[in-house]
Amino acid sequence: MAAGGKTKFVIPPFRQSQAMDEEYANRTWQTLHSAIHEIHRQNASGLSFEELYRNAYNMVLHKFGDKLYNGLVETITLHLRGVAQEVAVAADGDFLPQLKEKWEKHRLSSIMIRDILMYMDRTYVVAQKKVAVFERGLQIFRDEVCRNDRIKGRLLATVLDLIHRERCSETIERGVIKTVTSMLVELGQDVYQRDFEVPFLEATADFYRKESHECLAQNSASEYMRKAEARLGEEHERVGHYLDKASEGRLNEVVERQLIAEHMRALAEMEHSGVVPMLEDDRTADLKRAYELFGRVTSPDGLGVIRELMSGHVKGRGQQLVAEEPRAARDPVEFVKGLLALRDKYQSIIQGAFSGDKTFFNALNSTFEYFINLNQRSPEYISLFVDEQMRKGMRGTSEDEVEAMLDKVVMLFRYLQEKDVFEKYYKQHLAKRLLGGRSISDDVERSMIQKLKQECGYQFTSKLEGM
Repeated sequence: MAAGGKTKFVIPPFRQSQAMDEEYANRTWQTLHSAIHEIHRQNASGLSFEELYRNAYNMVLHKFGDKLYNGLVETITLHLRGVAQEVAVAADGDFLPQLKEKWEKHRLSSIMIRDILMYMDRTYVVAQKKVAVFERGLQIFRDEVCRNDRIKGRLLATVLDLIHRERCSETIERGVIKTVTSMLVELGQDVYQRDFEVPFLEATADFYRKESHECLAQNSASEYMRKAEARLGEEHERVGHYLDKASEGRLNEVVERQLIAEHMRALAEMEHSGVVPMLEDDRTADLKRAYELFGRVTSPDGLGVIRELMSGHVKGRGQQLVAEEPRAARDPVEFVKGLLALRDKYQSIIQGAFSGDKTFFNALNSTFEYFINLNQRSPEYISLFVDEQMRKGMRGTSEDEVEAMLDKVVMLFRYLQEKDVFEKYYKQHLAKRLLGGRSISDDVERSMIQKLKQECGYQFTSKLEGM
């Protein structure tokens, strides 16, 4: 009695007092051969599996394992050659259903045969380092049916044609493809990969190579990316419906290469609809899609293409602001407001479309640092902006709004290379505010100095704090 009260069923060894000679072994094998034949005909209901097990047991016990094993292989081989002929002559519409039926019957038969020959599997097969009964049956099906000269090429062409038709929006019978791919996987991952996956991926590359060029010529960047995103989703579903899970990574790589990697630069730089127009028009959804699609490509760096274009565009906008020196000199407050507005815009884009990607923030900061320092008077203008805010610009605003504005100013300060020039002007403007009693709040003044102290240390702000 096993644990839990369940009885463990064990087939006991059959004791056979009579010695088995060659003639008796031949008769025993003929009995087993006939039984295997009936199993292949799906006519096993009248068989005594206990008696068949005993016969197989005795053959192995009396050293006739070779005869039993080799006879089994020959019997299955001859049977499957007949099966292959039936499948090979099937009409196109019946070809896959016929193969599906033959495979399922063979698999069921192999399980029944394995059960009869269980003792041989446990002893003779192990000792002689043979392939187990069930697995040997799979190998024979692979060689005699799936790789039959009249079946192999037709099978591949039929499956690939069905997949092509589905990609062209036709409805197909997915179940039959699932049976074929599952069969190939069970016959061995190497069989699945060599006989199906490799040519399937080649056909996939050809399909999307052609489609991508046609789509690129007929659509805007946004429309193209929407279609590419949809195609990637379809391929993901295809894996779930009838491909082996192990194919997903390799399939994605092929589709991403043809739809995205090969056209990244052309898409990103497309006139009127590429990355720069998306940035200018704040098209967050399109930029997010571009970020997600380009992010799938690591070699070459897909996101690097978007970063490069964003940096170049922001640099151009910043240089325009800095180049308007006469206007900035007349109204430095508006100049700084322009800088803040530009940074706010791209900070919002990075957070909303680029998932707050630090590499994009780093690129944005590097770009701002570059063009702000093109204007030697930027430290003075930023100090004048703070002065205007401290005197009246932030009057009537909430504490949170004040803190937010100070943080933005400190961000611009951080970009300055000549921070000591800013300190000189800031000290002058602070003195005038304090002497004239024109500051909106001592607490706000102290908050600003504290923020500068956090950026540059005590020495930088010691004179300011003393004021």
